[in-house]
Amino acid sequence: MKALVTRLDNFGDVLLAGPAVRAVAARADTVTLLCGPHGAPAARLLPGVDEVLVWDAPWAGFQPPPVRREEIDGLVAAVTAVEADTALILTSFHQSPLPTALLLRLAGIRFLAADSEDYPGSLLDVRHHRAPHAHEAEAALDLAEAAGFPRADDGRLRVLPPPPVEELTGPAGYVVVHPGVSVPARAWSPERCAQAVRELTAAGRRVVVTGGAGERDLTAYVAGDRALDLGGRTGAAELAGVLAGAACAVTGNTGPAHLAAAVGTPVVSLFAPVVPAERWRPYGVPYVLLGDQRAPCAGTRARQCPVPGHPCLDDVTALDVVAAVDKLVEVA
Repeated sequence: MKALVTRLDNFGDVLLAGPAVRAVAARADTVTLLCGPHGAPAARLLPGVDEVLVWDAPWAGFQPPPVRREEIDGLVAAVTAVEADTALILTSFHQSPLPTALLLRLAGIRFLAADSEDYPGSLLDVRHHRAPHAHEAEAALDLAEAAGFPRADDGRLRVLPPPPVEELTGPAGYVVVHPGVSVPARAWSPERCAQAVRELTAAGRRVVVTGGAGERDLTAYVAGDRALDLGGRTGAAELAGVLAGAACAVTGNTGPAHLAAAVGTPVVSLFAPVVPAERWRPYGVPYVLLGDQRAPCAGTRARQCPVPGHPCLDDVTALDVVAAVDKLVEVA
């Protein structure tokens, strides 16, 4: 059996699909993962994936491309070439799988399964209804089981073994602070992040600040002269290695929170409630959730904070973070 799994949105979403991908891989001869460009680095870290197809879908992401006939035709041709028998279409609770299902049908895939509240007509063979409060990782596993792929292991997040990174970080046991997020409404302020670094180092913790190539100014500011600044110096695999060597990670609701969970590192989660924590919190590792989960922005899916002063997160103090780290890590 050749299987295809799709998860078309972001880095963290693809990591949360990992347990379901492994369930499929346990019964399929090959697994192809179809993902978006932001999810591709995560897809290449997942155990059980034999091939990665990358496509920027017009119905996914924060800046979706326009619909172009030639792009659609190219995607259908690429999927047809995979010769998959079965496909699992993974989506978030608020997304429809039906546009993807239509293209996979055109590519000749005979058996399609997805969570769908909308009537799918002949687009789906398994129309699954997800549990109302399921974490995204659990929801994907439930769908896989409904499609004939029961859990193959403990169901935790996992990535391929990361490369050694001690030349970058020094010895293991540091605290990672990752200040960047892809959605501004989910960000703890740079000032608060910098204060947390100062308080953590004053408490005797060694701190490593991480961020992408476009976040170098942010990481330099947050690290100051107290922490090691790795902004722009790690790809996805190297970041996994940095997080694997950490005693704890401090981050918002963003991809590195899930990458930390995938390497078994506890997470202090600065979680803005614009999306529900029950679905998106760090999964399968010890964590502390900081942020007012009953703030007025709760459940709005806002990208820019709709409440003056961003109280859900900026009422969290640097000392709150230090206490949360102490709770998760034995004080040296």
